[in-house]
Amino acid sequence: MSSWWGTAWVEALEALSLDPARLARGRSYQQAGHVLSVHVTPGRIIAYVQGSRPRPYRTELRLQTLSDTDWSQFLDEAAAQPGHIAALLDKDMPHSLVDAAAEAGVALLPARGDLLPSCSCPDSGRPCKHAAALCYETAVLLDKDPFVLLLMRGKAERELLEELGHRNAAHTARETPPASPAPGVPAREALTVRYLPPLPPPLQVPPHPGTPPAYPTAPGRVDALCLDHLATDAAARAHTLLTTGHDPVAHLTAWQDAVRRAAARPTAGLTATTRTLYRDLAAATGRTPTDLARAVAAWRQGGAAGVMGLSVLETVWDPPAGPFDRARPALAAAGYPRFQPTHNHLTLPGGSLQLRFGQDNRWYAYESDPGRDDWWPRGEPKDNPVSALHRD
Repeated sequence: MSSWWGTAWVEALEALSLDPARLARGRSYQQAGHVLSVHVTPGRIIAYVQGSRPRPYRTELRLQTLSDTDWSQFLDEAAAQPGHIAALLDKDMPHSLVDAAAEAGVALLPARGDLLPSCSCPDSGRPCKHAAALCYETAVLLDKDPFVLLLMRGKAERELLEELGHRNAAHTARETPPASPAPGVPAREALTVRYLPPLPPPLQVPPHPGTPPAYPTAPGRVDALCLDHLATDAAARAHTLLTTGHDPVAHLTAWQDAVRRAAARPTAGLTATTRTLYRDLAAATGRTPTDLARAVAAWRQGGAAGVMGLSVLETVWDPPAGPFDRARPALAAAGYPRFQPTHNHLTLPGGSLQLRFGQDNRWYAYESDPGRDDWWPRGEPKDNPVSALHRD
């Protein structure tokens, strides 16, 4: 044993036993790893000990728990000195704390009559070698964590530390002199004032967000293009919030907001000026720059309803009967070949045209290279499927 309380437990056990031979057998069982599945609860510790038979024996140690009065006395002694609490938090049981508790009539270590062993084996010894093995295994547990002993005496670690914290706070409050009142007006008196001077009028909102300053590019610093983009976007959002009271992008997901930011750039596609921005936004959302470029095209196709355009790109759904069912006859009447329906898509078989019916009841045109499933938005959405296929 490396701790004094673990050693004291063993000494208490050996002093209570009338048969040193059984204790020696129990120690050898414990050292051989025959004590299995140890379970500690208030007033009881249970384990299965492998003996000479194939089936292990159920072994139990009962220890009398402390009364509420005893616990109150022990907690008062522990809270009386800050070092006691610090030691317990460090998994240490101060000798002075145990001695002070003992002087107050609270014994933590078992005395004669406190420790009651029992076992399912046929040996009538008290303790039998299996119970002795459990006692020595308990000493190992106590050596690592003194709260095991406190749990057996009736209180778990969290409950014990919470009660110690309350007592320590009360003890500190009793010893701390009252502080002098702080200068100023008490809140109760301030709230009784019936007249408050009028607030100055708010500043007038500028007609537009303005333009950000020019950011120089320097090696090892934040990219000036990205910084310019972030500042411009933040200014536009702040201006909208001031004028309308609503954040226009608060409802967007991280991916939708990344698409919105990329679509806000005046250029289209992966040009030299947007390559860095697209790369960073795509990486931040777990997508590729091509994914982002396609999503930007869909966002711009939706116009003011950019989220709807992105939804048409990414969401497949089953529209109700009505405009969707009337689309194919209208396309045939306009001279188009027969389109193949799939969910909310109408696709020209083997061709390069596709129509997607959005949940806003508009038609969105898509195009792809013939024979490839690589669809990109084109044109503006229309209420009529034939008009959606015509380029403006």
